Amino acid sequence: MPDSTVRIGLVLPDVMGTYGDGGNALILRQRLRMRGYGAEIVEITLNDPVPESLDVYTLGGAEDSAQRLATRHLAKYPGLQKAAERGAPVLAICAAIQVLGNWYETSSDERVDGVSMLDVTTSPQATRSIGEVITAPRMDGLTQPLTGFENHRGGTTLGSDARGLARVTHGVGNGVGDGLEGVVQGSVIGTYMHGPALARNPELADLLLKRALGVDELAPLDLPEVEQLRRERLRV
Repeated sequence: MPDSTVRIGLVLPDVMGTYGDGGNALILRQRLRMRGYGAEIVEITLNDPVPESLDVYTLGGAEDSAQRLATRHLAKYPGLQKAAERGAPVLAICAAIQVLGNWYETSSDERVDGVSMLDVTTSPQATRSIGEVITAPRMDGLTQPLTGFENHRGGTTLGSDARGLARVTHGVGNGVGDGLEGVVQGSVIGTYMHGPALARNPELADLLLKRALGVDELAPLDLPEVEQLRRERLRV
């Protein structure tokens, strides 16, 4: 077990924290502490440059105006991009997918350049996607269904360098008719699932932690309340 504390970057919670997405950082910290690891959350606001030295990063959802603020900040302080280049795991929720993409269009038809960490583009859908979503994961290390609550109007198209996180079995997902939900590229995992997503998907939380720690296995946690939550959410 490492002696150093695992540092979890909560990126721009002051502008990208819709639907309690900041809870994903809390889940990571708690699952580490329950296994005996030291863990701390480092909040990175619009007043701070983004450090490239943290172990794992999470970003949440946002509205149009907040997205633009976040995009400008990440472009000015590219610590997140540098961290991902060295392999640090990054979890991007909802609007964060769009910010990390090549470009996104706002509800007023303004096209905004993203920071191009993900080979995706996003345009508004005709109708907003709201409700429970259940998916079958398509990436190595995930075997259980993923579940969350989606609330987005953006439809995200994957480019050739990106692949889908999962295939939709209930709900909308990325919203462009390809049956996919989320995106995976390099060390970045993006999803439209709120919840917070990691509270509802412990296997995904542990995948991020294994990558952050550089280990193949983690001690199991006996949390029957988490399994009860999953059973309830999967019965939609």
